[in-house]
Amino acid sequence: MYKKGDFHLHTKASDGKLSPKELVNLARKEEVDIMAVTDHDTVAGIDEAVSEGKHIGITVIPGIELSTLHRNKTVHILGYFRSIEDISEEFKSYLKDMNEYRIQRAEKIVENLYKIFNIKLDSKKMLEGAHGIVARPHIAKAIVDAGYNYTWDYIFEHFIGEDSPAYVPNKKLTTEDGIRLLKSVNALVSLAHPVLIKTLDIDELLTLPFDGIEAIYSMNSAEDTERFKNYAEKYNKIITAGSDFHGIAKDDSKHASRVGEVSLDKYGIEAFLDKLNDM
Repeated sequence: MYKKGDFHLHTKASDGKLSPKELVNLARKEEVDIMAVTDHDTVAGIDEAVSEGKHIGITVIPGIELSTLHRNKTVHILGYFRSIEDISEEFKSYLKDMNEYRIQRAEKIVENLYKIFNIKLDSKKMLEGAHGIVARPHIAKAIVDAGYNYTWDYIFEHFIGEDSPAYVPNKKLTTEDGIRLLKSVNALVSLAHPVLIKTLDIDELLTLPFDGIEAIYSMNSAEDTERFKNYAEKYNKIITAGSDFHGIAKDDSKHASRVGEVSLDKYGIEAFLDKLNDM
Protein backbone atom coordinates (compact mmCIF):
# COMPACT_ATOMS: atom_id res chain seq x y z
CA MET A 1 0.00 0.00 0.00
CA TYR A 2 1.24 3.50 -0.88
CA LYS A 3 2.15 5.74 2.05
CA LYS A 4 3.12 9.15 0.62
CA GLY A 5 1.79 10.80 -2.52
CA ASP A 6 2.60 14.17 -4.11
CA PHE A 7 0.30 14.91 -7.05
CA HIS A 8 1.46 18.32 -8.26
CA LEU A 9 5.03 18.46 -9.61
CA HIS A 10 6.75 20.29 -12.48
CA THR A 11 9.70 19.49 -14.72
CA LYS A 12 11.77 21.20 -17.40
CA ALA A 13 9.04 20.22 -19.85
CA SER A 14 7.28 23.37 -18.61
CA ASP A 15 8.66 25.71 -15.95
CA GLY A 16 10.46 23.40 -13.53
CA LYS A 17 14.24 23.18 -13.13
CA LEU A 18 14.66 19.40 -13.14
CA SER A 19 14.33 16.90 -15.94
CA PRO A 20 11.55 14.32 -15.53
CA LYS A 21 14.16 11.69 -14.64
CA GLU A 22 15.78 13.95 -12.04
CA LEU A 23 12.40 14.80 -10.51
CA VAL A 24 11.40 11.15 -10.13
CA ASN A 25 14.70 10.34 -8.44
CA LEU A 26 14.32 13.30 -6.09
CA ALA A 27 10.82 12.13 -5.17
CA ARG A 28 12.22 8.71 -4.35
CA LYS A 29 14.88 10.34 -2.16
CA GLU A 30 12.11 12.21 -0.30
CA GLU A 31 10.37 8.86 0.34
CA VAL A 32 7.46 9.62 -1.98
CA ASP A 33 6.19 6.32 -3.37
CA ILE A 34 3.51 7.65 -5.74
CA MET A 35 3.58 10.95 -7.61
CA ALA A 36 2.13 12.83 -10.56
CA VAL A 37 3.96 14.95 -13.10
CA THR A 38 1.68 17.90 -13.90
CA ASP A 39 3.48 20.28 -16.24
CA HIS A 40 1.73 23.37 -17.53
CA ASP A 41 -0.28 22.64 -20.68
CA THR A 42 2.03 19.86 -21.85
CA VAL A 43 2.55 16.12 -21.44
CA ALA A 44 6.00 16.21 -23.02
CA GLY A 45 7.80 14.93 -19.91
CA ILE A 46 5.43 12.10 -19.08
CA ASP A 47 7.05 9.24 -21.00
CA GLU A 48 10.46 9.83 -19.43
CA ALA A 49 9.00 10.19 -15.93
CA VAL A 50 6.88 7.04 -16.15
CA SER A 51 9.80 5.05 -17.55
CA GLU A 52 12.14 6.21 -14.80
CA GLY A 53 9.50 5.47 -12.19
CA LYS A 54 9.28 1.88 -13.38
CA HIS A 55 13.06 1.64 -13.34
CA ILE A 56 13.55 2.80 -9.73
CA GLY A 57 10.30 1.55 -8.23
CA ILE A 58 8.06 4.60 -7.79
CA THR A 59 4.60 4.94 -9.34
CA VAL A 60 4.26 7.94 -11.66
CA ILE A 61 0.74 9.08 -12.59
CA PRO A 62 0.62 10.92 -15.95
CA GLY A 63 -0.83 14.36 -15.40
CA ILE A 64 -1.14 17.95 -16.56
CA GLU A 65 -1.92 21.40 -15.16
CA LEU A 66 -4.26 23.02 -17.66
CA SER A 67 -4.66 26.80 -17.81
CA THR A 68 -8.25 28.05 -18.13
CA LEU A 69 -10.30 31.20 -17.60
CA HIS A 70 -13.43 31.70 -15.51
CA ARG A 71 -14.96 35.15 -15.52
CA ASN A 72 -11.70 36.32 -17.15
CA LYS A 73 -9.62 35.11 -14.20
CA THR A 74 -7.09 32.30 -14.37
CA VAL A 75 -8.12 28.92 -12.98
CA HIS A 76 -5.73 25.98 -13.16
CA ILE A 77 -7.06 22.45 -13.50
CA LEU A 78 -5.06 19.37 -12.55
CA GLY A 79 -5.79 16.44 -14.85
CA TYR A 80 -4.72 12.87 -14.08
CA PHE A 81 -4.65 9.95 -16.52
CA ARG A 82 -4.81 6.24 -15.80
CA SER A 83 -2.06 5.59 -18.34
CA ILE A 84 -0.08 7.17 -21.15
CA GLU A 85 -2.36 5.38 -23.63
CA ASP A 86 -5.30 7.54 -22.49
CA ILE A 87 -3.58 10.67 -23.81
CA SER A 88 -4.92 10.89 -27.37
CA GLU A 89 -3.18 12.41 -30.39
CA GLU A 90 -6.03 14.91 -30.71
CA PHE A 91 -5.40 16.07 -27.15
CA LYS A 92 -1.67 16.41 -27.84
CA SER A 93 -2.45 18.44 -30.95
CA TYR A 94 -4.61 20.80 -28.93
CA LEU A 95 -1.79 21.26 -26.42
CA LYS A 96 0.66 21.99 -29.25
CA ASP A 97 -1.59 24.80 -30.48
CA MET A 98 -1.90 26.13 -26.94
CA ASN A 99 1.87 26.17 -26.48
CA GLU A 100 2.43 27.98 -29.77
CA TYR A 101 0.12 30.65 -28.41
CA ARG A 102 2.15 30.70 -25.16
CA ILE A 103 5.22 31.74 -27.15
CA GLN A 104 3.31 34.58 -28.83
CA ARG A 105 1.91 35.60 -25.45
CA ALA A 106 5.36 35.66 -23.82
CA GLU A 107 6.77 37.79 -26.64
CA LYS A 108 3.89 40.26 -26.21
CA ILE A 109 4.42 40.45 -22.43
CA VAL A 110 8.14 41.14 -23.03
CA GLU A 111 7.19 43.87 -25.49
CA ASN A 112 4.77 45.37 -22.95
CA LEU A 113 7.35 45.26 -20.16
CA TYR A 114 9.67 47.41 -22.24
CA LYS A 115 6.99 49.85 -23.40
CA ILE A 116 5.33 50.29 -20.00
CA PHE A 117 8.06 49.67 -17.42
CA ASN A 118 11.28 50.13 -19.44
CA ILE A 119 12.29 46.56 -18.57
CA LYS A 120 14.27 45.20 -21.51
CA LEU A 121 14.58 41.43 -21.93
CA ASP A 122 16.12 39.14 -24.54
CA SER A 123 13.11 37.15 -25.82
CA LYS A 124 15.23 34.69 -27.78
CA LYS A 125 17.41 33.84 -24.78
CA MET A 126 14.36 33.50 -22.53
CA LEU A 127 12.60 31.13 -24.94
CA GLU A 128 15.72 29.01 -25.29
CA GLY A 129 15.85 28.63 -21.51
CA ALA A 130 12.19 27.65 -21.42
CA HIS A 131 12.79 24.43 -23.43
CA GLY A 132 9.80 25.13 -25.69
CA ILE A 133 7.12 25.72 -23.03
CA VAL A 134 7.24 29.29 -21.76
CA ALA A 135 5.32 30.51 -18.71
CA ARG A 136 5.38 33.56 -16.46
CA PRO A 137 8.04 32.11 -14.12
CA HIS A 138 10.41 32.12 -17.11
CA ILE A 139 9.70 35.83 -17.60
CA ALA A 140 10.20 36.55 -13.89
CA LYS A 141 13.53 34.71 -13.96
CA ALA A 142 14.57 36.63 -17.07
CA ILE A 143 13.90 39.92 -15.26
CA VAL A 144 16.06 38.85 -12.31
CA ASP A 145 18.79 37.45 -14.59
CA ALA A 146 18.85 40.73 -16.52
CA GLY A 147 19.98 42.47 -13.33
CA TYR A 148 16.78 44.21 -12.26
CA ASN A 149 16.68 44.41 -8.47
CA TYR A 150 13.17 43.10 -7.84
CA THR A 151 12.00 40.14 -5.80
CA TRP A 152 10.11 37.33 -7.48
CA ASP A 153 6.89 38.19 -5.62
CA TYR A 154 7.20 41.89 -6.56
CA ILE A 155 7.59 40.96 -10.23
CA PHE A 156 4.47 38.82 -10.17
CA GLU A 157 2.44 41.42 -8.29
CA HIS A 158 3.48 44.55 -10.21
CA PHE A 159 4.75 43.51 -13.63
CA ILE A 160 3.28 40.22 -14.85
CA GLY A 161 0.26 39.61 -12.61
CA GLU A 162 -3.26 39.61 -14.02
CA ASP A 163 -3.86 43.21 -12.91
CA SER A 164 -0.70 44.56 -14.55
CA PRO A 165 -1.00 46.51 -17.83
CA ALA A 166 1.78 44.31 -19.22
CA TYR A 167 -0.16 41.11 -18.63
CA VAL A 168 -1.51 39.11 -21.56
CA PRO A 169 -4.03 36.33 -20.78
CA ASN A 170 -3.63 32.74 -21.85
CA LYS A 171 -5.58 31.29 -24.77
CA LYS A 172 -9.25 31.63 -23.92
CA LEU A 173 -10.18 28.14 -22.79
CA THR A 174 -12.99 28.41 -20.26
CA THR A 175 -12.78 26.37 -17.09
CA GLU A 176 -15.93 24.50 -18.06
CA ASP A 177 -14.49 23.68 -21.49
CA GLY A 178 -11.17 22.70 -19.89
CA ILE A 179 -12.93 20.21 -17.65
CA ARG A 180 -14.85 18.90 -20.65
CA LEU A 181 -11.62 18.56 -22.66
CA LEU A 182 -9.89 16.58 -19.91
CA LYS A 183 -12.88 14.36 -19.31
CA SER A 184 -13.01 13.60 -23.05
CA VAL A 185 -9.71 11.75 -22.54
CA ASN A 186 -10.92 10.08 -19.33
CA ALA A 187 -8.92 12.28 -16.98
CA LEU A 188 -9.71 12.85 -13.33
CA VAL A 189 -9.94 16.63 -12.81
CA SER A 190 -9.13 18.56 -9.65
CA LEU A 191 -9.26 22.28 -8.88
CA ALA A 192 -5.62 23.34 -8.42
CA HIS A 193 -4.40 25.40 -5.44
CA PRO A 194 -7.68 27.06 -4.43
CA VAL A 195 -5.75 29.11 -1.84
CA LEU A 196 -4.35 31.14 -4.76
CA ILE A 197 -7.81 31.95 -6.10
CA LYS A 198 -8.54 35.37 -4.64
CA THR A 199 -11.30 36.97 -6.73
CA LEU A 200 -13.55 34.04 -7.66
CA ASP A 201 -16.18 32.22 -5.63
CA ILE A 202 -14.93 28.73 -4.72
CA ASP A 203 -18.52 27.59 -4.18
CA GLU A 204 -19.35 28.62 -7.73
CA LEU A 205 -16.29 26.86 -9.15
CA LEU A 206 -17.10 23.64 -7.32
CA THR A 207 -20.55 23.50 -8.91
CA LEU A 208 -18.60 22.71 -12.10
CA PRO A 209 -17.96 18.98 -12.63
CA PHE A 210 -14.59 18.78 -10.88
CA ASP A 211 -13.82 15.37 -9.39
CA GLY A 212 -11.58 16.80 -6.70
CA ILE A 213 -10.05 19.83 -5.02
CA GLU A 214 -6.40 20.33 -4.08
CA ALA A 215 -7.27 20.86 -0.43
CA ILE A 216 -3.76 19.99 0.72
CA TYR A 217 -1.22 22.41 -0.76
CA SER A 218 2.21 23.70 0.17
CA MET A 219 1.13 27.33 0.59
CA ASN A 220 -1.90 26.56 2.78
CA SER A 221 -2.14 27.47 6.42
CA ALA A 222 -3.66 24.82 8.67
CA GLU A 223 -6.90 26.82 8.55
CA ASP A 224 -6.82 26.89 4.74
CA THR A 225 -6.46 23.11 4.58
CA GLU A 226 -9.34 22.58 6.96
CA ARG A 227 -11.51 25.01 4.98
CA PHE A 228 -10.84 23.29 1.66
CA LYS A 229 -11.40 19.86 3.16
CA ASN A 230 -14.81 21.15 4.22
CA TYR A 231 -15.45 22.27 0.65
CA ALA A 232 -14.56 18.76 -0.53
CA GLU A 233 -17.07 17.26 1.87
CA LYS A 234 -19.74 19.82 1.01
CA TYR A 235 -19.50 19.18 -2.75
CA ASN A 236 -18.62 15.47 -2.58
CA LYS A 237 -15.16 15.90 -4.14
CA ILE A 238 -12.09 13.83 -3.49
CA ILE A 239 -9.06 15.55 -1.96
CA THR A 240 -5.80 15.88 -3.85
CA ALA A 241 -2.49 17.09 -2.44
CA GLY A 242 0.51 18.73 -4.04
CA SER A 243 3.71 20.58 -3.28
CA ASP A 244 3.65 22.41 -6.65
CA PHE A 245 7.40 21.81 -6.74
CA HIS A 246 9.29 23.69 -9.44
CA GLY A 247 12.84 23.38 -8.09
CA ILE A 248 13.26 27.10 -7.53
CA ALA A 249 15.11 28.35 -4.45
CA LYS A 250 13.09 29.78 -1.57
CA ASP A 251 14.36 33.32 -2.01
CA ASP A 252 13.34 33.26 -5.67
CA SER A 253 9.72 32.22 -5.81
CA LYS A 254 6.34 31.80 -4.23
CA HIS A 255 6.55 28.24 -5.63
CA ALA A 256 9.45 27.37 -3.34
CA SER A 257 8.51 23.99 -1.97
CA ARG A 258 10.04 20.60 -1.41
CA VAL A 259 8.91 17.42 -3.15
CA GLY A 260 6.60 15.63 -0.75
CA GLU A 261 6.40 18.66 1.56
CA VAL A 262 2.67 18.04 1.60
CA SER A 263 1.15 14.75 0.57
CA LEU A 264 -1.82 12.45 0.65
CA ASP A 265 -1.71 9.71 3.27
CA LYS A 266 -2.47 6.08 2.41
CA TYR A 267 -6.24 6.57 2.81
CA GLY A 268 -6.28 9.66 0.59
CA ILE A 269 -4.17 7.87 -2.00
CA GLU A 270 -6.57 4.93 -1.98
CA ALA A 271 -9.54 7.25 -2.56
CA PHE A 272 -7.64 9.05 -5.34
CA LEU A 273 -6.74 5.80 -7.12
CA ASP A 274 -10.25 4.39 -6.75
CA LYS A 275 -11.64 7.51 -8.42
CA LEU A 276 -8.95 7.51 -11.12
CA ASN A 277 -9.57 3.86 -11.98
CA ASP A 278 -13.30 4.57 -12.31
CA MET A 279 -12.73 7.23 -14.97
